[in-house]
Amino acid sequence: MAAISVSARIVLDATVPARAPWSAIIRKGQTLRIVDTHGQQAVDTLFFAADDYGERYSGQDTLRAQGAAYVSTGTRIMSTEGRTMLRMVVDSCGLHDTSAGACSCESNTVRFGHQTKYLHACRENFLIEAAKHGLSKRDIVPNLNFFMNVPIDPTGNFTVVDGVSRPGDYVEMVVEMDVLCLISNCPQVNNPCNGFFPTPIQVVIYETSEG
Repeated sequence: MAAISVSARIVLDATVPARAPWSAIIRKGQTLRIVDTHGQQAVDTLFFAADDYGERYSGQDTLRAQGAAYVSTGTRIMSTEGRTMLRMVVDSCGLHDTSAGACSCESNTVRFGHQTKYLHACRENFLIEAAKHGLSKRDIVPNLNFFMNVPIDPTGNFTVVDGVSRPGDYVEMVVEMDVLCLISNCPQVNNPCNGFFPTPIQVVIYETSEG
């Protein structure tokens, strides 16, 4: 993992525990770094325009703008208003999904059996964190899944398989508008998106004199 320049100012450096939610406002010009500290850890993420939460991340517009099924270096992360929210400038992993969505208690029950109904899930993490910003269930839209490996076959079907991210793999995004970032450090233990063992991640926000 590349070191952050000594000339940069660290605005926030946080460890998000395994299975936990996190959120912060990130300002235009700042850089967001998300680090998969242990490897094979899915990081479910949502973005909202900080001055109008009605404008939020759009997976459909993001994929359409790139003409690609995955998010990686050079991707413009798009809003529902067709504006660029962030630009991904560094990606040491290369596999990030925005089609499979977030796990929930309901989907766990359907996919893995009634005994999993009460296991914690990303949707519940999002709801807990969203409530801190006056958001509710209706505001939880389809999300980005950093470091989650979801291959798509020629027929268009896809499934979650073993992650390929290594300890220390990271992404960096330059923020193009003030955004609220919500993260669920995925608690899923029934499929291999977290190697069946959720682990902490690191989130760093920094800015440079050029920013």
